[in-house]
Amino acid sequence: MFARQTFRCAQPLKQSFRKYSAEAPKAAESAPKPPPPSPPKKSNLTPIYLTVGLAGLGAGLYRYSSTAAAEPKNRPKAFNGEEWVDLKVAGIETLSHNTKKLRFEFEDKEAVGGLPVASALLTKFKPEGAEKAVIRPYTPTSDEDQPGFLELVVKAYPNGPMSEHIHSLNVDQRLAFKGPIVKYPWEANKHNHIALIAGGTGITPMYQLARHICKNPEDKTKITLVFGNVNEDDILLKKELQDLENTYPQRFRAFYVLDNPPKEWTGGKGYISKELLKTVLPEPKEENIKLFVCGPPGLYKAVSGNKVSPKDQGELTGILKELGYNQEQVFKF
Repeated sequence: MFARQTFRCAQPLKQSFRKYSAEAPKAAESAPKPPPPSPPKKSNLTPIYLTVGLAGLGAGLYRYSSTAAAEPKNRPKAFNGEEWVDLKVAGIETLSHNTKKLRFEFEDKEAVGGLPVASALLTKFKPEGAEKAVIRPYTPTSDEDQPGFLELVVKAYPNGPMSEHIHSLNVDQRLAFKGPIVKYPWEANKHNHIALIAGGTGITPMYQLARHICKNPEDKTKITLVFGNVNEDDILLKKELQDLENTYPQRFRAFYVLDNPPKEWTGGKGYISKELLKTVLPEPKEENIKLFVCGPPGLYKAVSGNKVSPKDQGELTGILKELGYNQEQVFKF
């Protein structure tokens, strides 16, 4: 499995490197009370690329505004942080040979999860004959303001008691949830540029954060994702990530790395390496940046060092330390 492999150098990326636009998006200029105009800056984007980018940003602005306007305020929240809540499975979608998307519905169809970003939920079940319950954290992949249900994307791991249990669930069966467990409180423009370094199921909190930032037209944070997997089928949330990249091309860019790529693969080959990260990440000397890491133990060991506990980030080691980043610039999910 991905978690047990030793990271080695990736071959140079064949993907094209897109530069963020240095000009204020025209779509935002039509918003109420625009800031005073500033002298135009040069941009290396072609007219076609700029047109597509502005159209995508405009679509994102409309989607965010219309959704916010349509949703009633003060919806009830399904989780209070104190009690376990049993949610019923309302739907199951098989994404790959070992990955499923499960929809869990709230008793109150008007309720929302109300999870702050970035945060997770605890799941719990007690195996038959066991003395203790199994408790594991999961990050929902559905929008935090989605009423009536939440969704989990779960990969089953051999001898993974919770993931195997969740995969065994059928429609109308229940699973206990508790939370939210806040990981990294986010507010608009908290950082100028963030980088998300993920492996396998570590993509879920990264997607939660990226989606939240992109859907807010007031948040100008730039986002760079580096996502490593074994096979192409292992790329979780691939469509959702591509939608973000296509809709917000000036704010979000993604680089994919596969250890076992197909012949037609044009992305990175091998493992997430020092050479790759040096090429695509914001430089350590850049002002107000943050790097987030989430994935299997092998990724943590190679890239940033492991956490000591949920409340102790541990020492920064590995590739990021070698590249000159400091402890304050890195957060380990």
